[in-house]
Amino acid sequence: MQKLRIDDEVIVIAGKDKGKKGKLKKIYAKRNVVVVEGVNINKKAIKPTQENPNGGHLEFEKPIDVSNIALVSPKTGKATRVKIEEKDGKKVRVAVKCGTVIK
Repeated sequence: MQKLRIDDEVIVIAGKDKGKKGKLKKIYAKRNVVVVEGVNINKKAIKPTQENPNGGHLEFEKPIDVSNIALVSPKTGKATRVKIEEKDGKKVRVAVKCGTVIK
């Protein structure tokens, strides 16, 4: 069972975007990086094409290392670690700080 899942609310705990919150959009498990909505925004120049005759700049999110993010606790709204426990024969994710079961 993974400790982080897509659509989890996470907070950046290190780097240039420290303190920003966002939802997980994509997880690259082999590379240990994730894409978080609204975090690590980069710009790319786009050449004019027939579809886009003006060209311009494209903003997109680049992956951030998984060690630089933490799950947001449902009760406190602060960063927390995640542990996996077994309840009623099923494995569930639990926030370490507040003990809340995470969906």
